[in-house]
Amino acid sequence: MEHNRPSVQHVIAELDELITTPIHSISPEALEAYERDYFEARCPKSKAMIEEAQDVIPGGVQHNLAFNHPFPLVFTKAEGAHLTDLDGNEYLDFLQAGGPTVLGSNPPEVREEVIELLNTCGPSTGLFHEAEYLLAGLVRDLIPSVDMFRALGSGTEACMAAIRVARLATGKKNVLKMGGAYHGWSDQLAYGLRVPGSKFTQAHGVPLTAFQWTQEFFPGSLDDLERKLRFNKIRGGTAAIMIEPVGPESGTRPITKQFLHGAAALAKKYGALLIFDEVVTAFRISPHGAQGYFGVTPDLTVFGKVIAGGYPGAGGLGGKREYMRYLAAGIQTGDKVKKALVGGTMAATPLSSLAGYVTLKQIAETGACERAAEMGDRLTEGLKDLIAKRNLPFVAFNQGSICHLETVGTMHFAINWSRPWEIPTVLKETSKRKKEMEHMGAAYMAEGLVTLAGSRLYTSAAYTEDLIDDALARFDRVFAQVVQL
Repeated sequence: MEHNRPSVQHVIAELDELITTPIHSISPEALEAYERDYFEARCPKSKAMIEEAQDVIPGGVQHNLAFNHPFPLVFTKAEGAHLTDLDGNEYLDFLQAGGPTVLGSNPPEVREEVIELLNTCGPSTGLFHEAEYLLAGLVRDLIPSVDMFRALGSGTEACMAAIRVARLATGKKNVLKMGGAYHGWSDQLAYGLRVPGSKFTQAHGVPLTAFQWTQEFFPGSLDDLERKLRFNKIRGGTAAIMIEPVGPESGTRPITKQFLHGAAALAKKYGALLIFDEVVTAFRISPHGAQGYFGVTPDLTVFGKVIAGGYPGAGGLGGKREYMRYLAAGIQTGDKVKKALVGGTMAATPLSSLAGYVTLKQIAETGACERAAEMGDRLTEGLKDLIAKRNLPFVAFNQGSICHLETVGTMHFAINWSRPWEIPTVLKETSKRKKEMEHMGAAYMAEGLVTLAGSRLYTSAAYTEDLIDDALARFDRVFAQVVQL
């Protein structure tokens, strides 16, 4: 975070203080009123459908983003900065499908191209389509480190492919990932999730042997990263260092530009590939990704949802030609190298490729990243003013259009295995604070604000100053009902 934004060190200090402060959250009486007067009274169709869905869908929803206390709502319309639910209630959308809709939801310029494609080619043929070439070429032109691009089905798949390429390219096995970061839900990367130091504790259903070659390092610590690299050197070396370039969980614990440059130097020193997971940051932090913004060149870049413009088939891997040759499919390239095992008939469909190409072209040509970032700045500054006005211990900060509103600091905790007696306390505290995140998220939803887990907000180019100011007035109504628990 640069220019007039607070330093990373300042934000970390504020978050450190937050997790030592008594919990402040929506009062039980206010939460009960929201549950009764909004969710029960104004969302009966959503409640009925979710109750029926629980009979055929485990938990009633298909992915975690859709959960909301006291019950998930059913959304039927998305347009620009707005969402509409089954009961006709309208909301300001700060979830933005988890981040990919930088232009706003369902932009007509993309939708019209997709409809034309559906009227002619259809969504999938299993064969090559011109849009695959156009998308790959545009990604190459926009992202500094990308010579070649391979489309895949999701960010999870792209992370898996990146690890396989790194192991083939280096002949090494160990993978070092930043503690707390999420790189999809594959066995080997379901490690050190959400809370740094959590190791295998949140990877239920995964054999511990799957983590034989996976380790985590503390976010932002070059000393810890090099210590792990040195340790791995006597265990066959490190194939890859995986980093979310703004910090784990979309920068929930931010890291510095200096750390990124230092990590790149360490990767080179120890012969590891530097992998940037830009599932969220690519084409959101800037049209050239976080790597373009911070001036750091990784060896491989993981792409996610935005690569298909928010449509299905949303993932891919890009990188230097010398590494991407391990992903060659079909045509013989003459390279005498073993190819990484990757697949996906539904990757790079005509639909996903065209939607991605049109979306990325619009983002690059219209200044969408800059506009979304301006709205993120306005939202964050407004939240800071409200926090000060209400004398609350909350922390608001942003990295462009990725905004954070930390009310309890659940993911700022860390587990220290050298002090095992503290672990039960940390787990108990994070569980208690996670519940209050859900309660705050419910209050926001009842005020017409859709957020990610009540603590993260994405702005888009569809927002205006008036819409942001409207959102701030709604946040203030919630903050007015916050008490110390």
